[in-house]
Amino acid sequence: MPLLEVKDLHVRFETPEGEVHAVRGLDFTLEPGEGLAIVGESGSGKTQAMLAILGLLAENGTSGGQALYQGADLMAMEPHELNRHRGRDIAMIFQDPMTSLNPYLSIERQMVEVAMHHQGLSRREARVHAVEMLRAVRIPDPESRIRQYPHQFSGGMRQRILIAMGLLCEPDILIADEPTTALDVTVQAQIAGLVEEVVQRSGMAAILITHDLGVVAGVSDRVLVMYAGEMVEYGTVEQIYRSPRHPYTRGLIDSVPRLDRADDDALHAIPGNPPNMLSLPSGCCFRDRCSRAFEACAEAPELRDAGDGHLKRCHLEEAP
Repeated sequence: MPLLEVKDLHVRFETPEGEVHAVRGLDFTLEPGEGLAIVGESGSGKTQAMLAILGLLAENGTSGGQALYQGADLMAMEPHELNRHRGRDIAMIFQDPMTSLNPYLSIERQMVEVAMHHQGLSRREARVHAVEMLRAVRIPDPESRIRQYPHQFSGGMRQRILIAMGLLCEPDILIADEPTTALDVTVQAQIAGLVEEVVQRSGMAAILITHDLGVVAGVSDRVLVMYAGEMVEYGTVEQIYRSPRHPYTRGLIDSVPRLDRADDDALHAIPGNPPNMLSLPSGCCFRDRCSRAFEACAEAPELRDAGDGHLKRCHLEEAP
C-alpha cells in the first residue's frame, strides 16, 4: 500500500472576479522513503495541492477528491482528527521562514511546545530533543541560540530552523515548499544539500515543491510536472532529465543555467505567460506558448503512458 495516494484532487477558489480552478484532477502516489518533486511555475497549483491535503486552504478555497494516508482519507477527516496527523505524521516546511515562525516567541518555545504536544515529552525532554534537531541542521551553539528569536537569525538559518521543526516529530512525510527561494546562491546549495542529507538519513518520504529543476535530482526519485493546475508529465528523475516528453518540461530544463554552455549562449526562456486561471483556453493549455503546437492541440490531450510508467499530457508522439 502506498504511504500517500492522492486521487482526483480538485481545488477551487471563489474570488470577486470569478472562480479559479487551481488544481484539476491531480493523481499521484508516494511510497515509503520515496522522494517526489512537484515542479512548475508560480500559479501552477503545486502548493495549493499540498495545502488542500493538509486542510490548510484559505477561507475562500474548497477542495475535492481523496488523499489516502496509510489508507485513511485526510480530506474526509474532521479538523481535530487532521490535527493529530499534521506535524506528527506529515510535516510541511513553508516557503517564507520569517512569516512561518512566530516573531514574538523564542525558537525554544516554538519547538518545545510542538514536541510536547505531538510526542508527549516533558518540557525538559522536549528541549533536549529540540537542541538535537538544531544541531542536526548545523545551527552553531544550539544550546544558547535556541533561546533567541527569529529576527536574530539570518534567512538561511531561519530556513534551517524550519527544517529542524519539520523533523522534530520524525514524520513519515516531509513536504518542503520552495525551501531555497529568496536565499543567495551559496545558501541555496547548502539548504538543498541539507534537505537531501536529512531525507536520506531519516528514510522518510519527501515531497519537494519547486519551480527549479536544478535542485530536484539529488532529493527526488520521481518528478511530477504541473502546468495550469494539472499534471502534464510524470516519471523518474532519469526519464524526465534524459527524455522529457512534454514541451513545457523541456522548456523548464532548458531554462536552467548550465556551466557547460558557451559563454555567448543565450539563456533559454519559455515564451509568453501562463494562462489566466479565471478563463482557461480550450484545448491544450500550453499550446499558445509551444513551438511544437499543431492542429490536434485544439483538443485537450489526455494523460497517457509514454512507456515504463512515464506519463505525458501531450499529442506529440516523439520527444520534443
